[in-house]
Order: sequence, then C-alpha cells, then structure tokens
Amino acid sequence: MSGPPVLVTGLPRSGTSWTGKMLAAGGELVYVNEPLNPQHPPGRCPGVLRARVSHRFQYICDDNSAAWLPAFRATVALRYGWAAELRVNRTPYDLARMVRYGAAFTLGQLTGRRALLDDPFAVLSSAWFAERLGCRVIALVRDPVAFVASWQRLGWTIYFHELLEQPLLVRDHPEVLRLRALVGSQDRVAKAAALWRVTRTILSRVPGILVTSYDDLAADPVPGFRDLYGYAGLRWSPAAERRIVQACTGGGPPAGGFAWSGLSRTAYRPMDSRLAARSGSRGLTEAEIARVRELTGPETTTVRA
Repeated sequence: MSGPPVLVTGLPRSGTSWTGKMLAAGGELVYVNEPLNPQHPPGRCPGVLRARVSHRFQYICDDNSAAWLPAFRATVALRYGWAAELRVNRTPYDLARMVRYGAAFTLGQLTGRRALLDDPFAVLSSAWFAERLGCRVIALVRDPVAFVASWQRLGWTIYFHELLEQPLLVRDHPEVLRLRALVGSQDRVAKAAALWRVTRTILSRVPGILVTSYDDLAADPVPGFRDLYGYAGLRWSPAAERRIVQACTGGGPPAGGFAWSGLSRTAYRPMDSRLAARSGSRGLTEAEIARVRELTGPETTTVRA
C-alpha cells in the first residue's frame, strides 16, 4: 500500500458518497461502500469486512477492538474474503457484488492503490480509525437545517437506543445521554437535530481528523477537493479536476472509464452541487427552520479546518 487509507465519514445525508466518489476520481483509491452499515446490502458482506456489525453507528475503541482491528486491517489492505462471502451471500446481486469488489480489491493490490472507506456509520468511531488504522479521516458536517430537511424528505428517523445501548460510547462521550429524553419520541425534527448536535460536539474534539463543511465544498468544489486531495496524500491531476467539474455540474459521466455509481445501492449520482447546496432546506417551513436553528445552537455552520 503506497500510503494511508482514507475514511470519509459524517452523518448519513452529509455528502459522504459524493465526496468519496470525487476523491476516487483521481484513480489512486479503491472505493469501499459502508462496511459498517448493519443492513445488507451494503453491509454484512464478510468478503469486505470480516466482523459482525450489531448497531447503527457501531462504536469502536481500544477496549472492544479485538475483532475489529484485524478485520479492518484486512479491509484497508484490500484482502478480499472470497470464501467467507460465498458462505453467506449467494443471490445474483450478492454474487455480482462479490465479483466487483473482489476484482477491485485484487486490482488495487496489484496496482498499489489505497482503500477509501465511505462510511457514515463510522462517524462516532473516527478517532479509532485515525489512531489505530492510520486513516486520513475526512468528517463531513452539513448545515443542520439542510441535514434535517433531507431526513424529513426521506421519512428517516433515528432510534436512540442503538447509541444508548453501547456502554463504551456512553462512557467516552457522555453527551450521548442527552438523547435519552427523546427515546420513543415521534418528533422527527427534534430527533434529527439532537443527533446532529451531539455528533458535531463529538467531532469537534477528536484529534487527528479533518472536519469539513459539506456546504462549503458543494458551493465551490474544485478548490475544496484540491485541498482534500492534498490532505489525503493524493495527486491532483487534470483528469481528476475534469471529472470533478463534470460530475459536480450534473453533466453526467465523462469519458475515460470512471464509474460514478455501480452496484452500490447508496452510490452517489452526478448533480449540480451548487444548486443542491442552495436548495438544502427544501420541505421545511420557516417555523421548522427556526426551530432547527434553535435546537442545534448558535453554531449552525462549519468552517473547513
């Protein structure tokens, strides 16, 4: 492996797939989609990650890493578990995904590429990925109004017991206990806002990671991604810039063999990133927007560090 692996994380709907695909546009990374997702697919694929994921936002630290560390070392070394995958996943989709990932891992090893993990479910464990796996961690934070609006449009909610039932997470990040008051609540706006605020607080004190504004990146993607390429130790090339420009203006896939999507069911699609950033609050009323601002506190934007 020619350099450190890369982890792109942040809460779901914060632009991790988009950012991961743009970083992979330079041709130096193998894109690995959500190994910690507890749903299959894209998670529960032992060929990619040989460890059992039991919770959304699985918390990993030194005290519980006996199984996680060897599993993720194999993943970032691009060692695909063919036999393990065949034992559990045999549908046509699973087999196609196995061939795709197995071939990508093998080619990546042969050509000296690095692993890029795109995983929003790793956001609360970003310190471990940086410290123990040596990942260059890019943590995306989206404007809270746009984040809540996106979850509302999709009908998503969060079940806080998945966080509160992880004792090590509560021990290391006691602000998670603030979420207990919303367990069982049907107020999806309040729950999404609370998740945003707690996650932002945790990320603000994690050393050795780069916390980046999705909204700033979407508004001006070329200089933003040039900076991220530098942070990740990637070569900024005319081909990468051309692909990023074309993808972020909604122009569709360019020539040259770069795939914007594939078999990943959470994959990014080409878009006009500036328009997407400007329309982020779509679907919320003015009263709901004001409420989200109040619930998430005075810091409602994130400055790229």
